[in-house]
Amino acid sequence: MTAPGDSASLAGRPEAVAAALPGLIGRVAARYAGASRYSRGFVPRKLRHDPATAAILARAAAVGGFGAVTDLGCGRGQLTLLLLEAGLARRAVGLDLLADQVAEAGAAAAGLPARFLAGDLARPEVQAALPGADTVMIIDVLYLLPPAAQLALLRRAMPMAGQRLVLRVFDPERGWRSRFGRGMERVNALLRGEPRALVAPLPLGALEAVLDEGDFAVTRQPCWGGLPLPNVLLLAEKRA
Repeated sequence: MTAPGDSASLAGRPEAVAAALPGLIGRVAARYAGASRYSRGFVPRKLRHDPATAAILARAAAVGGFGAVTDLGCGRGQLTLLLLEAGLARRAVGLDLLADQVAEAGAAAAGLPARFLAGDLARPEVQAALPGADTVMIIDVLYLLPPAAQLALLRRAMPMAGQRLVLRVFDPERGWRSRFGRGMERVNALLRGEPRALVAPLPLGALEAVLDEGDFAVTRQPCWGGLPLPNVLLLAEKRA
């Protein structure tokens, strides 16, 4: 799953992530050679320029790997496949609403211990069918759900996660960053032809309170890089 001397030694060495990342991104991008033209461009661009890529890979390296991973709202699956290529995940399951993206993720995962499923993660019966994991990732998903559905999903994800949850969320209390982020989401919704798409970020304290109920200790990590956005990683580790 990893090339000797490349990413095989990342576990326990987060400082090595930056040097290994270009090669890893190239390997993941090559897996999408049979995908749509848009996806062939999107996958490497997203992995290179989204600050979540390096931040999440470094976190996985720092804890010795994420083990079995469930990625809720996986999209095209590129982040999940990056963890596998880096030797920082043992196996993975991804779930997303968009069947065409799930199909591309499944094709790109050929030969890796990963499977991707299409389904609405806001539906309890879909959530109940997912396997347990060491790590559950929910990246850029919660704020697109109604507030009650956000909390319900988080409460369902906690018992699914044996060790940790990794969330990237929209912080509505970051002043100008939050205002800019809302504007960007409205523009993106218009471009997708969904002018009434919901953007309903909950305060981070509300999310952290739910995680505390599940006995997870949470740390916050800004995750906007050089972008004027309010993106924050919530890294929730199960208390011993």
